[in-house]
Amino acid sequence: MAEENVSLVSEFVLVGLTYQLGLQMPLFFLFLAFYLVTVVGNLSLISLIGLNPHLHIPIYFFLFNLSFIDFCYSSAIIPKMLMGFILKKNLISYGGCMTQLFFFCFIVFSESFTLSAMAYDCYVAICKPLQYMVTMSPQVCWLLLLGVYGMGVFGAFSHTVNMSFLTFCTDNLVNHYMCDVLPLLELSCNGSYVNVLVVWIVVTIGIGIPISAIFISYGFILGSICHISSTEGRSKAFSTCSSHIIAVSLFFGSGVFMYLKPPSILPLDQGKVSSLFYTIVVPMFNPLIYSPRNKDVKLALKKTLDWITVS
Repeated sequence: MAEENVSLVSEFVLVGLTYQLGLQMPLFFLFLAFYLVTVVGNLSLISLIGLNPHLHIPIYFFLFNLSFIDFCYSSAIIPKMLMGFILKKNLISYGGCMTQLFFFCFIVFSESFTLSAMAYDCYVAICKPLQYMVTMSPQVCWLLLLGVYGMGVFGAFSHTVNMSFLTFCTDNLVNHYMCDVLPLLELSCNGSYVNVLVVWIVVTIGIGIPISAIFISYGFILGSICHISSTEGRSKAFSTCSSHIIAVSLFFGSGVFMYLKPPSILPLDQGKVSSLFYTIVVPMFNPLIYSPRNKDVKLALKKTLDWITVS
């Protein structure tokens, strides 16, 4: 009888950012603007790297993929979020929810490991400049990229399978603007310690391994910089890494703040606001972080604009 009285949900209602009706339209236009900037910025960077042969080197190979990931990131989250501002009830089917969760986790893991691959590239460029082209050969870059997307599949598959074992009874109100792990776990009626443990293990792998790789890389980089005698040489070395350090700080800082704190310290209402940083702000800022500070990108942009003008 108990089982017969359980009504399993076939769709969810996404609460969104706020219940206040007066904020819905201003937030719609604000995040629409964010989305347009993200799409234009990342697609422009992808086009510049693809069209300019002198940018076909390892660091831009990874930057190309980072921009592609950020473009997919925003496209998997923001359009559905925008619908929540204009619809009275923002519905998403169970299958649609699991699909969004899968792509969200895939993209987050892929971005984490892309940033660690870029840190390794910085390490080789600064610590082993004479061996750079051999160490960072096209074969090595493709193997690193295979590892990046392989970990993306691992993270997405682990979280999605873990969530598929949960049962959602009667209540289908997801306290978020997307299908994320923590709000779904809170909503389930049979979530156990094992499910929570799986989430923490997978998140620790997705954050811990890339952060460890980045810290190790920058430990060697700092050691090499300390041995550079000229101030100009040190400044050039720091300039090489500065954009990457900013991107890493924004992405991992917001991710750690969201996932590696107990819910009692960071309630979901605050957590979904903090998650805006790594789902919306980071993908929007990455092209702005890398492009203006990079002479090669600015040169490629100038050449492309000159070619368009002449044509």
